[in-house]
Amino acid sequence: MPAHPEAIEFLATRRSRPPKLMRPPAPSRDEILALLTLATRVPDHGKLEPWRFVVLSGAGLARFSAAIRARAAETGQDADKGAGAFEQAPMTVAVVAVPRDAPKIPEIERMLSAGAVCLELLNAALASGWAACWLTGWPAYDAPFREAALGLAPGEWIAGFVHIGTSDAAPPERPRPDVPGLVTWMDG
Repeated sequence: MPAHPEAIEFLATRRSRPPKLMRPPAPSRDEILALLTLATRVPDHGKLEPWRFVVLSGAGLARFSAAIRARAAETGQDADKGAGAFEQAPMTVAVVAVPRDAPKIPEIERMLSAGAVCLELLNAALASGWAACWLTGWPAYDAPFREAALGLAPGEWIAGFVHIGTSDAAPPERPRPDVPGLVTWMDG
C-alpha cells in the first residue's frame, strides 16, 4: 500500500474547531451525505451498522436547542452548557448508537464502532475544509430527553454530537499527550 504523506500531515496537525468559532454556512444535504458516507467506513465486526444519524440544521436545530433549554428548566441542568453549542454551530449530526442483536459480536465492539463513526465524521469534515467538533454533554445522557427530542428508541444512545460549520479563526492550541510516557514496550 502506498504512503499518503498528505493524510499523515493532516492527522498530525488536525484540530477541532469549537462551536463558538463556527458560523454558517454548513454543508449542503449532498455534502453532508458524502461526509456521512465517509464516516461509515469504520471497523464494523459482523457488518451490523450499529449506528445511525440525526442531522439537525435550520429550524430543526433551533427546535432542538429550545427543547434542551426547556428540559434544563425541568431538571435543573445548566441550560447554556446544554444548548450553547447547538445555538452556535449551523449544523449538528447526532451519531446514534443502535443496539443490534448479535450474540457472537461483543457489545464493546459495537460501542467502539459508534465512537469510530464520530471520529471518522469529524476527520472527514475537517479534511473537507469545514470547522467541526465532537461533543456530548448532558443532553446526550438524558434518556427521556433524547427519546422525546430526537426520536431515539429505548436502548439507543448518543455516541456523540458532531457540530459542523464554517470558521476562519484558528482554534486554541492545547497540551498534547506525552506519548512515550503512555507506552509499555513488551518486545524482549
